[in-house]
Amino acid sequence: MSTSRYLFTSESVTEGHPDKICDQISDSILDAFLTQDPKARVAAETSVTTGLVLVSGEITANCYVDIASVVRRTIEEIGYTGENAGGFDGRTCAVLLSIDEQSVDIAGGVDQAHEVRGKLSDDEIDQIGAGDQGIMFGFACNETKDFMPLPIQVAHALVRRLTEVRKNGKLPYLRPDGKSQVTVEYVNDKPHRIDTVVISTQHDPAINGETDNTKIQKRIHDDLKQQVIDEVFKNFDVKPDANTKYFINPSGRFVIGGPQGDAGLTGRKIIVDTYGGYARHGGGAFSGKDPTKVDRSAAYAARHVAKNVVAAGLADKCEVQVGYAIGVARPMSINVNTWGTGKLSDSELAELVEKHFDLRPAAIIQNFDLQGLPGKNKGRFYHNVAAYGHLGRPDLDLPWERLDKVDELRKVTAGKTASALTV
Repeated sequence: MSTSRYLFTSESVTEGHPDKICDQISDSILDAFLTQDPKARVAAETSVTTGLVLVSGEITANCYVDIASVVRRTIEEIGYTGENAGGFDGRTCAVLLSIDEQSVDIAGGVDQAHEVRGKLSDDEIDQIGAGDQGIMFGFACNETKDFMPLPIQVAHALVRRLTEVRKNGKLPYLRPDGKSQVTVEYVNDKPHRIDTVVISTQHDPAINGETDNTKIQKRIHDDLKQQVIDEVFKNFDVKPDANTKYFINPSGRFVIGGPQGDAGLTGRKIIVDTYGGYARHGGGAFSGKDPTKVDRSAAYAARHVAKNVVAAGLADKCEVQVGYAIGVARPMSINVNTWGTGKLSDSELAELVEKHFDLRPAAIIQNFDLQGLPGKNKGRFYHNVAAYGHLGRPDLDLPWERLDKVDELRKVTAGKTASALTV
């Protein structure tokens, strides 16, 4: 039997990356509205550049939110304040707002959600349509304990640690902007070793009075290897080896960053937000959208399905696609792909999913409590997933990450897997 070897790469970015600033602002605005009005309709888009934040979109709600204050607080929490803000300061930047109400044509398919209070009946759920058409994908695999692909989980862990050592003062010369990239070598479709680690981090122009860039970059390389890379890999079974390549600030210098160095926009890191390119993506972004938008809620639900299928032992990896039409409650299609690793056929698994997972938009919102935010994370529910991934987050109690269907799936498939494998 021949051995299959290949490399796969995923990237992640810090919360100070310009695009991620925008995602966090948009989701903080969403949190602020849903905390006061759980039925608010929010589609908040943010753009940032040097000294400027523009928030646009459509919002319909029975409450008032000081959006500018939400914007400034979010930027300051990321770390863009004071003399080391790098040309972008949450206290002094201009904040421009251009907000309209949601289109009545779009609202028509889902307006009954405003009429219903408390737990919805099955008939009521069936009358509440999707907020838009679109296709969404969910994925899970058994490469990590979080049922996520290894490359994106390591990439996320690196930038989370990069932010942690910046904020806790271990590496105070770091600035908020940064990126990671991880290349994993696979052997026979299993992670085998870490081939390459790339980290680019914004930093002060001088470190402890040292201004020579060669010495600065040597200091950053050594500090990040010890304080970031080595610490992160303590939590993973697959490790770097003697042949692993490291590229730290490969451009040679990274002082000008954040919105001063590059403009940012909500929804421009959809692969970082999901599976790092390891699975397909329907194209719809998450941040700034209330859960009636299936781009967000159905992608979470599809992840929930795939994760429970893999955790139940029904496949080594599983991708679920759902398709919706605007104003229609039931999905147009449900497709399952296990790349031949399933204990049942893909068509049998698709039937199983349809029977045991309610993928109607109102059911997803109700089952995951996606509008009931006042008691969740102090009004920061969506803000908390706007950086470092919306999926596979062991640090957060996310409803779509719960393995609450595993026993049910095992029970209904007991005795079926053996016959299915002989077909």
